[in-house]
Amino acid sequence: MTSHALNRLTATRVAGIKEPGRYADGGGLFLFVDATRRRWLFRYTWRGAKKELGLGSARSLSLAKAREKAAEYRAMISEGKNPKAERAKANRYVTFGEYADSFVETMSPSWKNAKHIDQWKMTLTVYAAPIRSLLLHEIETDDVLKVLRPHWSRVPETADRLRGRIENVLDAAKANGLREGENPARWRGHLDQILPRRRKSSRGHHAALPFNRIKRFMTKLHERPAVAARALEFLILTAARTAEVLHADWDEIDLRQRIWIVPAERMKAEREHRVPLCEAALEILKATPAKSRSGLIFKNSAKGNALSIMAMPMLLRRMGIEETVHGFRSTFRDWASETTNFPNEVCEMALAHTIPGKAEAAYRRGDLFTGC
Repeated sequence: MTSHALNRLTATRVAGIKEPGRYADGGGLFLFVDATRRRWLFRYTWRGAKKELGLGSARSLSLAKAREKAAEYRAMISEGKNPKAERAKANRYVTFGEYADSFVETMSPSWKNAKHIDQWKMTLTVYAAPIRSLLLHEIETDDVLKVLRPHWSRVPETADRLRGRIENVLDAAKANGLREGENPARWRGHLDQILPRRRKSSRGHHAALPFNRIKRFMTKLHERPAVAARALEFLILTAARTAEVLHADWDEIDLRQRIWIVPAERMKAEREHRVPLCEAALEILKATPAKSRSGLIFKNSAKGNALSIMAMPMLLRRMGIEETVHGFRSTFRDWASETTNFPNEVCEMALAHTIPGKAEAAYRRGDLFTGC
């Protein structure tokens, strides 16, 4: 193979290719495009037989990196080694946990925000713990079911997301030649014949504690000394989302004005959100010594970084509460609707919900905030 046959593609051309087909870069390297994916392939001949190796998704593997892999395999062939057999040896002991961590690291730059990345890490670390030590090529349907069944009825939405993430990881592993055969986490035509279909919650998405139980719950929660307990108290008192509280910073707090100002970049709607702080929320903040009021408000006491996204859900489990952390926003909404006279738009604005009507959203520039 001569050098002029190499490097036919350019990064710009690769990004612009939309039509399905195989596009040769030379030296056995091809970009394969179909209706659902774009991936790199290495084709070669071994002992008279045509062979093909998947190098990975073009979404996560650049043209330059794909060329490096192809050059590595050409070198193996020149040394009398079969690239497919050599890769199988090298990847024989790759576990699901190792590959899942690598997958998240590779794909995270394309995901929307830190919360999304944290959710992937949490589900593939905590919930998928039973299969993390298993070798990729050994994982079968029974292994996936052992992960899913404990959560399928109790937290169906989380379990469904977990299944999808395991499926993504195993699909990527197959594309990279670390697995063969069908994906044991596939839903349609496979797990849908084994697991019951997820029922949609009549409340919407998250199980919520009835507001007539909140006073008793808050009393028990206040008795717990953990940082996660203070974070959960603060979340409930401010009707905030988990990520907003976990990454709350002292620079966002104005104790004199009794306001928490969450910057736009940390909000789901990407709009600054002002939260009035009630007396109980202020007491949580004021309990922190003045000299420690910098950086994150709720820190992991051992490491000094943000609490794990699972800190508050695990606390609820230890307290015997089946409802979810996010469900406390629904608790707030029910309480506001049924026991106060505040207009609907004020309640929605308190939750930092996006205004559904485009016309109304365009004309409403304020946040209905009147201070404390």
